[in-house]
Amino acid sequence: MTKTRSWRPFGARDPHEPHRVSTPLELLFDLVIVIAVASAAEGLHHAVAAGHAAMGLTTFAMAFFATWWAWMNFTWFASAYDSDGPVYRLITCVIMAGALAVAAGVPRVFAGGSLTLVIVGYIVMRVAMVVFWLIAARSDPRHRATAVSYAVGIAVTQLYWTLALLVLRPAGFGAVAGLFVLGALMEMAVPVIAEARGKTPWHHHHVAERHGLFVIIVLGEVLLSSAAAFTYADAPGGHPAELIVLALSALAITFATWWLYFSQEGPLDQERFSSSFNWSYAHALIYAGGAATGAGFAVAIDNAAGQGHHAPMLASNLAVAVPLAVYMVALWFVRDRLVLTGPWRHGLLAFAAAVIAAGHIGHWALPAMALITILAVVARSQVQCRQA
Repeated sequence: MTKTRSWRPFGARDPHEPHRVSTPLELLFDLVIVIAVASAAEGLHHAVAAGHAAMGLTTFAMAFFATWWAWMNFTWFASAYDSDGPVYRLITCVIMAGALAVAAGVPRVFAGGSLTLVIVGYIVMRVAMVVFWLIAARSDPRHRATAVSYAVGIAVTQLYWTLALLVLRPAGFGAVAGLFVLGALMEMAVPVIAEARGKTPWHHHHVAERHGLFVIIVLGEVLLSSAAAFTYADAPGGHPAELIVLALSALAITFATWWLYFSQEGPLDQERFSSSFNWSYAHALIYAGGAATGAGFAVAIDNAAGQGHHAPMLASNLAVAVPLAVYMVALWFVRDRLVLTGPWRHGLLAFAAAVIAAGHIGHWALPAMALITILAVVARSQVQCRQA
């Protein structure tokens, strides 16, 4: 029995297991992801403030994809095969070390430096996932073809990253971005191809909970901006009244966006994995929108506090409005269009458009966005849900 446990540590878990919740190891993993998300958001903040919004957004998208994709792949694997044994824990620690390397390398990328540390950290995370899937293939004969497909697909993609970005070292940011997009598409194709060979035994409630926890992680970036505004309001050289308004606006948006996401409807209620791809991949926009909203508030707070670069007011306002609108549109796509009835089931699209419009009204733009987001919560609470 001891030998069997040693060689088969990742047997498939029951996808209908009652009371399945996040483990302490998963929560530690999330703590590492917090650092990586914060690093990407801080880089976007400084890029927008310095007037390099386009390059900053592109770099943020690349850094955020690396973080989100590694997190998501680990989350789905853990939902199906988490044994919490010594081997499982050690491999997870390797993934977390890779995530920290990515976080450490992100500032260099935003500064126009080398991608090496980010790519190496990412490859470490992904190679560890190859090991995970190979052990799962040995441990779970029923899903062996799926697990092997995952392992091969991830390994091939890591070979691409190594050759395209580390060996060839393309000159020019445009070439790097183009190669990155191709690699990202390859990465996202792997689960689609692998799951076509047989659905892994992931747990609906567990996966939904894990995605909800990531939402809380990214909304933490907005809370950090709110705290920074309160801090600067008590410092010399700034505009205390404006900073307090910004702090309260960020706080209101955090509470309202949290409320919008954590409504009474279950976001993952389909047994078919094809629908879950749309659900899980679209969450990337929810996450990125939340984190970038925090970065946008940081730009506005810099302006009001007299810190660092001063971005134009319109750019500062839109740095909050655009990602906040993206958050709402993505949430509509993931859930509202499917579970609500009547014309107001498209209400979040209207509120997203109102947020963009509010970005053009000058000094009162951010309080107006906070009010619009609160109204979205109130309006949505009046909309009926479809009967299950």
